Amino acid sequence: MTTTKVARRSVAEDLSRILASPEVSRLIDELQATRETGRPGYPLRAMIGMALAKSLYSLPTWTRVVALVREHAALAAVIAPNGETPSVYACYRFTAKLRAHAPMLERCIADVVAALKKANPVLGWDVSIDASDMPAYAKGRKAEELEQGKTSDPDASWAHRTRISTRAGGIFYGYKLHMAVCSKTDLPLAWRIETARTNETKAVAPLLNKLHTLGIDPETCALDKGYDHAGVHFDCMIRDIAPVIPLRETADVKRGEDGPPDCEHGVWTFAGADRKRGATKWRCPTGECKPASIWLKANRLKPLIPRDGERWKGLYRGRSSVERAFGRLKHEWGLGPLRVRRIERVRLHANLTILSQLSSALMRSRAVPLAA
Repeated sequence: MTTTKVARRSVAEDLSRILASPEVSRLIDELQATRETGRPGYPLRAMIGMALAKSLYSLPTWTRVVALVREHAALAAVIAPNGETPSVYACYRFTAKLRAHAPMLERCIADVVAALKKANPVLGWDVSIDASDMPAYAKGRKAEELEQGKTSDPDASWAHRTRISTRAGGIFYGYKLHMAVCSKTDLPLAWRIETARTNETKAVAPLLNKLHTLGIDPETCALDKGYDHAGVHFDCMIRDIAPVIPLRETADVKRGEDGPPDCEHGVWTFAGADRKRGATKWRCPTGECKPASIWLKANRLKPLIPRDGERWKGLYRGRSSVERAFGRLKHEWGLGPLRVRRIERVRLHANLTILSQLSSALMRSRAVPLAA
């Protein structure tokens, strides 16, 4: 009999498979072409291995990564088979190189996402978007002190965060990670790092554009009530994406304008939607009205998927995927707490962390099931 179970592998073996993958190998070759003549330095394969190991082992600093590689025989055999483990300073220099050649790293991430999409065609059919706070590795200052540059991270800013079960609400100083996640696999597909005060609704259109460039065109997009804005609904619908967003208690909602049409025969029933026309069809409950059905332009109050239907409720429950993704990135992959300053370094840290997670998922999808 056959089983779908895959034998457990060590992190070192996973890292070896990731470094040998065509997507990461292409990144190594592109970075190799940027090297000038002179002292060769550590192999780029070893430097990429150090960067990925940092997230695979959820380590906060390069000092701990170097110490682990020197003590871990199996890991050292993968990263530094010649016995020369990269130094801490080499790791810092390498991150500067990655920041200077950011497009190469972005192409590598795009290649990994494309490979995941090929392995799983349903990837990205339904997505969820949200933002999560990332407190800066710096002490917050008052407005006048920030203007005078009296902070070690001037790119960070103040913003408000909501209360959750493990944390009190209030203001924080730092950044926000805006992310679009596949609702079926919990895998991040597109993300942006912005300063904390950037409005969350402004990140929706860039994230959807990024998904399109990756060859992912979702059918639905689930967002929480904070995204209930006419501009967000327009950004989704203009891209042929059905928004799944709860309504805020605005004046038009209080007047009941979000309800279905009605007549003397009762409340009209939903009879389908036409995405190309961007409209929903409603039918008289008895069919006695002339006409017996009408088309209404879809908008914030009357979306393509009615909010009182089971499909909408199921899609909105899938929005929890983005919350799980944030939790795993922060607590299992070393995304937080931050140990870098300035927005360029924070963006690189997020890119390397998510690349590690996506590459690991890609290696699992390529694993051959064992026969039992």
